[in-house]
This record gives sequence, C-alpha cells and structure tokens, in this order.
Amino acid sequence: MLMENFLHSKEYWSLVENGIPAVAEGVVLTDEQKKAIDEQKLKDLKAKNYLFQAIDRSILETILHKDTAKDIWDSLKQKYQGTTRVKRAQLQALRKEFEVLHIKVRESVNEYFSRTLTTLTIANKMRIHGEKMGDIVVIEKILRSMIPKFDYVVCSIEESNHLDVLSIDELQSSLLVHEQRMNCHIVEEQALKNFDKSTVECYYCHDLGHFQYECPKKETKTNYVEASEEMLLMAYVEDVKEVSKEELWFLDSGCSNYMCGKKELFSVFDGGFREFVKLGNNSSMDVMGKGNVQLQVNGIMQQKKMVHGLPQLTASSIVCENCLVGKQQRDPFPKKSTWRASQIL
Repeated sequence: MLMENFLHSKEYWSLVENGIPAVAEGVVLTDEQKKAIDEQKLKDLKAKNYLFQAIDRSILETILHKDTAKDIWDSLKQKYQGTTRVKRAQLQALRKEFEVLHIKVRESVNEYFSRTLTTLTIANKMRIHGEKMGDIVVIEKILRSMIPKFDYVVCSIEESNHLDVLSIDELQSSLLVHEQRMNCHIVEEQALKNFDKSTVECYYCHDLGHFQYECPKKETKTNYVEASEEMLLMAYVEDVKEVSKEELWFLDSGCSNYMCGKKELFSVFDGGFREFVKLGNNSSMDVMGKGNVQLQVNGIMQQKKMVHGLPQLTASSIVCENCLVGKQQRDPFPKKSTWRASQIL
C-alpha cells in the first residue's frame, strides 16, 4: 500500500498497472511517438529503481531478471498474494485473528489502542484480500472486545453516538474519558481503605488511632450533655486578710462561674445544687448551691474592697435586647427521644 501510494504520487502507477504500451511490428512511428515511448521507458526505469530500493535483498535476487516495473509487481503479487484459493485461506486466517483480539484485564485504553493498530493492519490486509470492511466494523469490534467493567461505557457510547459516523479517534477519546473517571473512583476507594489512622488524635479521649465518633471510651447511646466533669476556676487569691471568707469572691477568668461565700447576696438561690470546684492552686472546695446575684452587689464589692482593682461601676439605663437574648439559657437536650443518630453529623 505504501509503495502503491508513492508510485501514484510520482505518476508512475499506470506503468506498474498497465506496463509500457507495445508497438506493433511494421508500424512506422513518428519522432513524437518515439519520444513519448522513450519517456515511458525512462519512467518505468525510475519505477523499477524505487521498487529495488524498497525490496529486501533476498527477495530482490528472485526478480532481478524481470524487465519492467509491471513484471516485478506481478511477480511479487503472485508470490505473496497467491491464487484465489490461497487468498481465501489467508482471509479466513485474518478473520480469525481479527475476532480473537480482546482488551486484557489490566490493560489501559491507550495500550489496547496501540495493539489495535494490529487490528487495523489486519483489517487492511483483509481489504487487500477482497473483504469489504469499513471503519464501523473495526469500531464495533473494539466495543465488543472491551472487558465487563466497560459495559456501561459501551452502552453509553452506542446510545449517544451514531456508529456509522463515529471515527476510531473519537471512540478512543470517549473511552479514555470514561477510563479516567473509573480510575479516579478506584483511587479514592483505595485511599480510604489504605488510610493510616495511627496519627489521628481522638477529640474525646485524645488517644491516637481513631476518630471521636468511634471512640471506645465514649458512650454511644447518649446524644445529650451532662455535667460530669469537675468545674475549674482559674483565679485564686492567697492574701485574704482584709475580708472574711464569707465575703470573699472567687472570679472565674473564663467568665462562666463565680464563687461567693455569702448566701444573702443571692437574689435567686438553689440550695439543692451540689458540686465541687478546683482552684488555680490545685485545691478544691464544695459548692452548696447556685443562683443569681443582684446587680447592685458589684457596688458593695467595690465599696468593701472585696475584689482587688474593681472599678466604680454604674448601671446603664439602656437595655440591649440582643445581649439579653444572647445570655438566655437554651432548653436541655431530652434524655429520651423517638430517634437517635448512630454517629456524629
């Protein structure tokens, strides 16, 4: 095919196909006719030269006695294409070779299409031997030869494209896109399977090797918060000579809980509340109740110097609704519910 195309481009193919026109005996030629025949012989000589350069030496020795390019071509055609019976047998072998070609299990689309060049070569050989074969036959063969994991891809391509107008390059591009998507899913699954949790710190127990939602030390049946840990007050004053312990205030730097030893200062008091708190010097004390202290107590604390460095405070006449809403307590989580989550979020 390569040589045929080359000789066509050089305008020598008619000599290979038809030979040099023969001149009948006794016919007198004009100078013009003689010149035309000489030109044909020169072209034929050039065509022979191209053929000699392209043929292997071992084969060349069997055709050196051939006079014209047509004689050489016909001899090669007879040697390697054979008779009609031989061509039929060769065609059957090519058909079998064409049908058994399949993509391998771990072979990529690009690797398969590189091998499919073999399929195209076989298809071209089949065409040379008289088989009518268009690109659609090769495309259908490629689609048939894909392994099961490409089944949905093949269906998608067949439903979204007209195979009669689909080129082999377009088919390869489409298969590559689907293959890349499949590979992305496989990589993600493998990453999840192979994820090393040995460096993961649990936010609940702070041990390594697991997440908070799968912590073995955490009760999985409760989705509400209970105050089971001891409360911590960061502030502690060693010098308490100026005031009695009953009037001494312990202020929490976290602004969540304050301690007072004088019950009368509370406007609302719950004596049933029991707890203990840990101070900044690592000592502990019991909590005998909790409640709210009136605003004017700040002035008393300042006057009696119960808190060191407390400035003179004046109550504002402006009520900030947003501040009030922000300080409201929310309802507790129910301890019993019709439905519970199995893990966080």
